[in-house]
Amino acid sequence: MINKDVPVLWTKSFLLFIIGNFFLFMSFMMLLPTMPPQAKALGATDFQVGLVTTLFAFSAIIARPFIGFLLESSSRKWLVVVGAIALFLLTITYTFSSMIILFLVIRFVHGIVWGCATTVNGTVAVELVPSKRIGEGIGYFGLSATIGMIIAPSLGILIYQNFGFHAMIAGSVIIGLLGIVTLASGKYHTPTSVQAKTLNFKEFSFINSLFTRDSWYPALVTILTTFGYGAIVTFIVIFGEERGIDQIFLYYFCNAIMATAVRPISGKWFDRKGPWTLIMICSVLTIAGLWVLSYTYSVGMLILAGAIFGAGYGSLLPALQAWVLSKTASEKRGTANGMFYSAIDFGLGLSAILLGVVSAFVDLGTVFQLSSICFVIVIFMTLYDFRKQKSQEKKKTIAV
Repeated sequence: MINKDVPVLWTKSFLLFIIGNFFLFMSFMMLLPTMPPQAKALGATDFQVGLVTTLFAFSAIIARPFIGFLLESSSRKWLVVVGAIALFLLTITYTFSSMIILFLVIRFVHGIVWGCATTVNGTVAVELVPSKRIGEGIGYFGLSATIGMIIAPSLGILIYQNFGFHAMIAGSVIIGLLGIVTLASGKYHTPTSVQAKTLNFKEFSFINSLFTRDSWYPALVTILTTFGYGAIVTFIVIFGEERGIDQIFLYYFCNAIMATAVRPISGKWFDRKGPWTLIMICSVLTIAGLWVLSYTYSVGMLILAGAIFGAGYGSLLPALQAWVLSKTASEKRGTANGMFYSAIDFGLGLSAILLGVVSAFVDLGTVFQLSSICFVIVIFMTLYDFRKQKSQEKKKTIAV
C-alpha cells in the first residue's frame, strides 16, 4: 500500500539519472589509475607524471565556481547533456596524445569539463529528490558515483595491462556513450527561482561562487574524509603486489557490495536523525577497515577489509553531500555542490602528494594506519557540530 504522506522518490527521471551518472563515473574512473603510467610511457619525467593529477584537480577546482554561478540562472537539461558529450569527446582525444605536452593539455581541459559536469549533476540530483527524502535520495545518487569509483579503477587497470591503452580508452568511450543516451532520456525540472533569474556576469564573484558560508563546515569535513581515502586510491594496487595478493579486485568488489547493501538504511537514517551519528558511525567502520587492511596478507583478510571499509565509507560521502545541501538555499545549490566536489578533489590531490612522501619512509600498511587519523578527526569535528546544533536548539526553545 502506498503511503500518500511520503513523497515519491523513484520517478523515471530519477532512475535514469542515477544510471546515467553511474555510466559517467565508470567511464571517467577507468582512466584515473592508468593516466600516470601512460604519461610515463610517453616519456614523462617524474615531475610531469605528478602534473597528470595536479593539473586535473586544479582545473576542476577553478572551473566549479563558474558553473556554480551559471547554475543559478540556467536550464538543467542542456547542461547535463552537454557535459556528458564533452567528457565523451575528451576521452576520445587521448588516443591522439602522442606527446606528453599534448597529454597534459588534455588532462587540464578534462579537469575543467569534469568539474563542471559533476557540479551540474549533483545539483540536478538534489532537485529531483523530494526535500523530505533528501538523505535517502542523495544516498542513492551518491551510490551511483561510489560504485563507479570503486569498480572502474580496477576494470581500467585490467584492460590497460592486458590489452593496452587504446583498448582501455575504447571501453571508456562505449560506457560514456551509454551515459549520454541515458542522461538525455530524463526530464529535469529547473527551479522557479532559477528560471526567474537572468544571467548577469557583472554579478559574478569567484570567491563567492567557490564557497558558501552556510555549508563550509561539512565541506571541510569532506576534505579530511577524501584525504584519508586517497591512501586507498593511490596505493591499493601497489599494496596488493607487495603483499603477494593477486586478487586485489576482490577488495573493490566487496567494497561495492557493502556500500550498496547499507545505503537504504543510511539514507533513511539521515532523514530521520540528521547527519551526525551516521557520519560518526561510518567513520568508525572506515577506521576499522583501514586497520584490517594494514594487517592483510591473505585474500580472506582482503575481503573482510573491503567489506568493513565499504560499509563505512560507502555511506560517508553521500551523507556529507546531503549535509552540505541541507544547509544551502535552493538557488545556491550549484555553488554548494561545486564546493563539495572541489573538497573531494582537493583532499584526494593533497593526499596523493603528502602520503606519497610518507610512503618513502614507512611501509604501506603504516600509511593506511596513519590515514585513519583523518577519520578520527572527522568524528570529533562532527561531534562538535552536533553539540553546537543541540545547544542552539536549546537556546531557541528557551527563548520561545
